[in-house]
Amino acid sequence: MASFPHLSSPGRIGNLELKNRMVVTAMGTNFAEEDGSMGPRLLDYHERQARGGVGLIIVGVMGVMWPHGGNKPRQTAISEDRHIEGLKAVADAVHAHGAKIAAQLHHGGMVSVQDMKEGRPVWTPSYPSPGGHSDLGDGMLFEEMAAFHDPDAPEPIIHVMTQEDINTLVGRFADAAERAQKAGFDGAEIHGGHGYILSGFLSPALNQRDDNYGGSLENRARLLLEVVTAVRERVGPDFAVWVKLDSEEFGKAEGITLTDATEVAKMVEAAGADAITVSSYHDTNRGALHSESNIPHVPGRMVSNAQAIRTQLNIPVIASGRIEVDEGEKHISAGQYDFLAMGRKLLADPDLPSKVCAGKPEQIRPCVYCYCCVSQIYVLKPTKCAVNPETGRERERALIATDVRRHIGVIGGGPGGMEAARRLSIRGHQVTLFEAGNRLGGTLQFASIAYKPNERLLDWLRLQIRLSDVSVKLNTAATPELLKRLGIDEVVVATGAKRDMPELPGNDQDFVYSGDEMRALVMAQDHPNLQAKTDGFTRFMVKAGSLTGATGIPEVVRQASKLWLPLGERIGIIGGELVGLELAEFLAERGRKVTVFESGPRAGKGLYLVRRMRLLDELQHLGVTLIKDTKNVAIEDHRIAYSNARGQERHVDLDHVIVAQGATGDESLADSLKAAGLKVHAIGDCTGVSYIEGAIEAAAEVAIAI
Repeated sequence: MASFPHLSSPGRIGNLELKNRMVVTAMGTNFAEEDGSMGPRLLDYHERQARGGVGLIIVGVMGVMWPHGGNKPRQTAISEDRHIEGLKAVADAVHAHGAKIAAQLHHGGMVSVQDMKEGRPVWTPSYPSPGGHSDLGDGMLFEEMAAFHDPDAPEPIIHVMTQEDINTLVGRFADAAERAQKAGFDGAEIHGGHGYILSGFLSPALNQRDDNYGGSLENRARLLLEVVTAVRERVGPDFAVWVKLDSEEFGKAEGITLTDATEVAKMVEAAGADAITVSSYHDTNRGALHSESNIPHVPGRMVSNAQAIRTQLNIPVIASGRIEVDEGEKHISAGQYDFLAMGRKLLADPDLPSKVCAGKPEQIRPCVYCYCCVSQIYVLKPTKCAVNPETGRERERALIATDVRRHIGVIGGGPGGMEAARRLSIRGHQVTLFEAGNRLGGTLQFASIAYKPNERLLDWLRLQIRLSDVSVKLNTAATPELLKRLGIDEVVVATGAKRDMPELPGNDQDFVYSGDEMRALVMAQDHPNLQAKTDGFTRFMVKAGSLTGATGIPEVVRQASKLWLPLGERIGIIGGELVGLELAEFLAERGRKVTVFESGPRAGKGLYLVRRMRLLDELQHLGVTLIKDTKNVAIEDHRIAYSNARGQERHVDLDHVIVAQGATGDESLADSLKAAGLKVHAIGDCTGVSYIEGAIEAAAEVAIAI
């Protein structure tokens, strides 16, 4: 607590006392039952968050008129009295751990996807203007587009709200708040942002009404203020009520500005709200902006807006948006806002608050900002986390102590192997981890160089192994003889994928690197082909990096590579999936002119949708050329020849070529160990490339199975 005295200190929202300043921000999860009720899955999910030490949990997007106004197929509902029983069970479970719980009251308005799909009228403040060009589909894979767009859905029925509709909506918000209060909830957050119904009225870009609910800011805020007033009258002065507001609408001409938001926040305070949650929204037609506003990729994106609004209020402000806990501590101590709300971070590690209060931030399992969690919502699936396999599966994947202790050998020190080893050790097994190289990390070491957030996961996994009872054997080949001599009962093979050079004309030339060769070059590892492909100075630098240990530190490699890279100015990358695109970004940021050749019609497989949309936009700004639908690719003398989508023969002159494709599963070791009579479980990329999330999830499953 000495390290984080402000985050760890008690706080107050109205008459609601919170044990600390850390909040689970409202998130849609698709965890509800078919009838909108909170069932066992949501209970387990929120109970786990409460057990992790958070001060307040805000349950996301609870439909006040559900199913009308719904934006998710498994959205939580608070629209009928029959929902109270499930709400109460969750509230009781949260309270048992000393946390508080609030309901986020929601109606989707123009973002009511379920209304569109199921033929219900979509309520809007006014008839929407014709939309501009959307590039959202450009970043989607075909299977994502199929899930996102239902060709059998009826034409949307747009319904401009009447005064009667407005009166109904206000009453339904008040009814929902009363249900939350009856269920034992501690407060309610009125969702006034993110393009939903109240935000639609507030936005000058969306609200074209000419009555008392349109035109001036005071008129556009009228519906929100009527909701706040009705809710306050219904629940009384002691029940905490606050409002989530967009502080800005990014990329939207004539959208909400910070000045608008500040004035509305003051009106909301005067109407009886106890706090303001500061958020933002964006032009949804632009794919890159889906990681710009309420779920930003830029660290601390909303801090300045939260601070600006805070200076004008006498009530607390809740802020969020990729704020690390050390930054949150500084901001709260400086009075920039009062509570730190987190979403992705608490999906990655629900124990984050307890670790902060214990002064052990290094123990926090880090979010790597891959957008796995939010991308699930776009394809109408339940939330999951790439680095925490227990999110949404708290009961099924709980680490229960084994009643039969075995000696387990885990082969491969990459993310899958380290996660499997630590989980098996927690369950009480004796675990020996074998790694053929001189350090743990596997392909995550290389991934950490190209994409910095991965380094925090690498460091965390290594730390967990050091703190565990796992016995680590580096520079060790796990032969059947060794395993049997050590008394290994079962074996987990997590040796990763095979990245051989695929069959391409000209792939044997000295300016062409395979994925394995490139990884060996960057990480100063031995590879038989590098002698012929590098000059003496490069070999000297790589050797020096290896001897000093510098190449084992991703941040050192990232910084050094800005000064020197053993690659020419013009680089071609064959393969436009996750590895190829992240490598293209890395090289382009270091001044290289990069061309990516992708054989398919869509690039970015392996990247989650929201991250992919942003990365494709960033590559365009960096000047990376992405050529899709390439056929007959051949590597000639310092150039790549190919046929384009129109069947034309083309070529691009290059200094170096990197082949970022050809990775395949490799179960040969697992098969040989099985043949030797050992009981073997193969997981992760050795069974087929599934990246970090697949490796972590497979580790969780094998830890349960043994």
